[in-house]
Amino acid sequence: MSKFVQFHLLTSYGLSNPNRDDQGRPKQAMIGGVPRLRLSSQSVKRAIRESDFFKIGLAGHIGVRSKCFYDKIYEHLTQKGIENTKANEISLLVAGAFGSLSSNKKDPTKLGALAFLSREEMDRAIEAAEHESLLDSRSKSIDEEKVMLTVDGAVDIAMFGRMMAKTPRFNRDAAIQVSHAITTHRAQSEEDWFAAVDDLNSVGGGHLDEAYFGSGIYYQYACLDCNTLVKNLGGDIDLAVRGAEAFTRAIAMATPKGKQNSFANRPRAHYILVEAGEQMPRDLSGAFFTPVSGGALLEDSVKILEKTRREIDVAYDLHPEDSRVMHVGQGGTLAEIVDLVTSSVRSA
Repeated sequence: MSKFVQFHLLTSYGLSNPNRDDQGRPKQAMIGGVPRLRLSSQSVKRAIRESDFFKIGLAGHIGVRSKCFYDKIYEHLTQKGIENTKANEISLLVAGAFGSLSSNKKDPTKLGALAFLSREEMDRAIEAAEHESLLDSRSKSIDEEKVMLTVDGAVDIAMFGRMMAKTPRFNRDAAIQVSHAITTHRAQSEEDWFAAVDDLNSVGGGHLDEAYFGSGIYYQYACLDCNTLVKNLGGDIDLAVRGAEAFTRAIAMATPKGKQNSFANRPRAHYILVEAGEQMPRDLSGAFFTPVSGGALLEDSVKILEKTRREIDVAYDLHPEDSRVMHVGQGGTLAEIVDLVTSSVRSA
């Protein structure tokens, strides 16, 4: 059976706008008939991938997601002295292995959709391009297996998966699912009118505008399938453990970067519950369909979360094999959380 590690976090954000909608406002959602603020799962995963825990701790094992692989290949070939026209033909040929170029009408050198590639696949693409440059005639197509892999050492691809519409055999099932984070209580976007002073003209404002922000206690859920993570990394247990530790530390501390210079929002999780076991995963977002209210939002959110967990587990006769809690001011440490997560992956 698969072994799962489930993460439940409560994190307080002061005035901030880390994840904006198309109007520049904090993203929102209606839950239980009440407006809430929201952080999209995509923004949370991006913050995790961009964290130092990944960039430094997993250096050399991080993938690249882009539409612009043609540019990297073309640059490499021209630096090798390949004539521009020939380099262009080869770059289009090899980049086309990752997806459709023709579907991007604005720029035929860009893929129609983002492709998520490992460093090893990028190296293989460069090798394939160099090989083509030595041939007297151009191939009509590139065998994707010359560059694409079903297993590689990119931890973020192993964790978050990828979809390759053109070559679905190279799809990767995500080992980690991350929810949208929502406030546990009623919360709405606010707006502020502001003026900036012109240092060389002190009469009136030099700039007028509006800024949007919100604040709240966010509930975040994530689920790690330990077996899938190890499988996606070709059985490399040590790399899977390093990745699981980096993810655990990042989800506790990393935050989407929207309007960071305006609000300096750098929160850390106030409460983390991690559960490990082979039972079917379940999130605890239902604890907050009735919004928390009152003057102690943070601690009341913790109490309601734990109460809902107990009630669900009793009703379904659930008994997680192990769990750890870190509750700032009450006990538990992030190191203990990391220890449970990494030991669960190592024993998968």
